[in-house]
Amino acid sequence: MTNTRNNYCVILAGGKGRRLWPSSRDRFPKQFIDFFGVGRTQLQQTFDRFAKFIDKENIYVNTSCEYLEYVREQLPEVAADHIMAEPIHRNTAPSVAWAVHRIMMTNPNANLIITPSDQNIFNDTAFQSNVLEGLQFVEQHDALLTMGISPTRPEPGYGYIQKGERSEQGDIYKVKAFTEKPDREFAQMFMESKEWYWNTGLFLANARYLRQCLYSFLPYVLRSIESTKVITTIEEEDAFMKENFPRYPNISLDYGVLEKSDNVYVMKCNFGWADFGTWHGIYEATSRGEGDNVVIDSDVILEDCSNNIIKLPKDRLAVINGLEGYIVAEEDNVLFICKKEDSSALVRRYVNEVQMKKGDAYV
Repeated sequence: MTNTRNNYCVILAGGKGRRLWPSSRDRFPKQFIDFFGVGRTQLQQTFDRFAKFIDKENIYVNTSCEYLEYVREQLPEVAADHIMAEPIHRNTAPSVAWAVHRIMMTNPNANLIITPSDQNIFNDTAFQSNVLEGLQFVEQHDALLTMGISPTRPEPGYGYIQKGERSEQGDIYKVKAFTEKPDREFAQMFMESKEWYWNTGLFLANARYLRQCLYSFLPYVLRSIESTKVITTIEEEDAFMKENFPRYPNISLDYGVLEKSDNVYVMKCNFGWADFGTWHGIYEATSRGEGDNVVIDSDVILEDCSNNIIKLPKDRLAVINGLEGYIVAEEDNVLFICKKEDSSALVRRYVNEVQMKKGDAYV
């Protein structure tokens, strides 16, 4: 039986959120925004979701130094030593490595779930059941466990996981392959095959095994923190990370560990899921109004418009006629109008181009 006191959650909240530009900006990214006008930010909603079944004292947040005050302000329930503020932006592998070290300082028997801070879960009861089953699995097995959702559409903006042989426990399978953001034709094939799941970015492991994997595939990330001297306090660890974190590779956990390991499993989950990190993902997962338009907390008059997603500041009124299949988003000094279909790559390209040509003030 799982000892629930050993269950821990790590929320990754250090990203710049550029896929939702311009509403998400470098200085104030999407996880800290009440994007839908519901009274809670994406970060707060993620915390609320896990606090229902994981002790609040066992929830940690990884972020960037420049966003530390946002985390403190929005999550006063989280103790200062449960927030890890990176001195420089890196991908998820170094972030998770730091979290593993921090948690194992107090509980080497911890079972972890790592979660992004920009997701929507449609069935909280099913989510809780799936997560607790997954935590029990990783407590009993030295394995990495991902959480997969059966595709409901051929979405090229998501990662996919192919299931292999079924394990002895529940709807859990060995992972056969990973594919990141396939083109629409392959996404259609994946959906029809029933062998591929959307990669939610949620993954679980017991801390000891996860540290072992990080040692094997990214040895410098963790080994250097323990080869210099024995670190026994939060203050020593923070000082070490401030000096050494910039030297760690900018690599994701998926690419750096999961895709290289032979002992990765996927659980078929049924909680309903959407990635709220992209315009297209939000459009597909949000209730639509007349003409299949999605208007997010904005004052808009539409005529002969369809299949658009619109997000404007509170003090704006938009009157739009004859528009079909577009993103219309305004924030501060940027108005963005772009074809909606498979827009994530376009958004990234435009952000990079704007930064080079116009400077950081527009990013």
